[in-house]
Amino acid sequence: MLVVTKFGGSSLSCAKQFKKVKDIVLSNPMRKIVVVSALGKRDSNDSKITDLLYILHAHLKYSVPYEDVWQIICQRYKEVRDDLKLDFDIEAELKIIESQLDKSIPQDYLVSRGEFLAAKLMSSYLGYEFLDAKEVIEFNYDGTVNFEVTERKVKERVSALKKVVVPGFYGAYGNGVIKLFSRGGSDITGSIMAKCVNASIYENWTDVSGIMVTDPRIVKNPKIIKEITYNELRELSYMGANVLHEDSIFPVQALNIPIKILNTNEPDCEGTIISNECKDNSQAITGIAGKKNFVAITIYKRHMSNEVGFLRKTLSIFERYNVSIEHIPTGIDNVSIVVARDQIEKCLYELIVDLKQELGAEVTLWEDIALIAVVGRNMANKKGLCGKLLSVLGENGVNMKMIDQGPDELNIILGINDSDYEKAIKVIYDNIM
Repeated sequence: MLVVTKFGGSSLSCAKQFKKVKDIVLSNPMRKIVVVSALGKRDSNDSKITDLLYILHAHLKYSVPYEDVWQIICQRYKEVRDDLKLDFDIEAELKIIESQLDKSIPQDYLVSRGEFLAAKLMSSYLGYEFLDAKEVIEFNYDGTVNFEVTERKVKERVSALKKVVVPGFYGAYGNGVIKLFSRGGSDITGSIMAKCVNASIYENWTDVSGIMVTDPRIVKNPKIIKEITYNELRELSYMGANVLHEDSIFPVQALNIPIKILNTNEPDCEGTIISNECKDNSQAITGIAGKKNFVAITIYKRHMSNEVGFLRKTLSIFERYNVSIEHIPTGIDNVSIVVARDQIEKCLYELIVDLKQELGAEVTLWEDIALIAVVGRNMANKKGLCGKLLSVLGENGVNMKMIDQGPDELNIILGINDSDYEKAIKVIYDNIM
């Protein structure tokens, strides 16, 4: 049994948090691979180290004085080292980075130093070996991970070192040049490590006690989801539930390695377990998530459904403008294309002109739409759920603009006015959960 455990920035913000991490890791001897993020915020007025490193790079690139930002970064790491009374020469590592601080320094290299330095401190504190992610996680030159090479490298190094701390968020191309994942990518690093060693579980430690049913900024103290499938989490993540980076699911899903979301500050809490299959089927709805600022472009043409290739021609126009499509509800004589506003605002009116001219159709625009995803693996077996959903929203004055359900009946997508978004989330949570 081997456990891969990843700690986010909030779990590594200061020496006090480092101590919590050490207690957690050493409480289970199977936690042999530890992945760490860069130092996070100590309080609401503080800055994440990753943000500071991006600012530092911008200052260097545009020849703006950068010394103050650099000193803040250095001080954060020195404070952790000193507070923990570690015998580790952090100054030597900082000097290596400082010697390269000019406008030519690659952004990915500089930003990756946040995780690199955190892992150096954590390995010293735990008594684990430091394993640099650039030595084991290899990217293809198209930016994708080369899993075959990565798995071979990880197995070789882990078997030799036994217990390791790995910096998250980055790897390297075959030529050794460092490459970052997208923001939040330390989750992906942990998932890749879990896949490569076929871990029994991948623990993701953060500052919440699991995945909440819905946004706690809208619903006060929502329930914690005890069990959720990978597919359900994908749906919720896509619609804005951001506890876990959505790309971290793929490496472990194929091997059905469970992911467990846990709270560093409340380590005895059950958390949320994510896997292919769940034993708990008591709830019809697993979670509610959503986003604002969508636009629906509705195309009307009589006998549209009889015109072969009509939908293909429609979508090709959107493709021409490089617009990603969210949903496509259809009728006999009409089709609506739902897109995020920021995807389309620069080309909206040109696109509408092309749709009218090339399709010979009428085009109308619905703006300021919010999408809410009601997700649940058990919804298909719950009779009358969709009717109840629409009924309670209507009774509470929420005007429905669109409803769409996937063929697997895993989710129901509701399109409403942006202004009704928060109210709709509360109504669904209070009346359906």
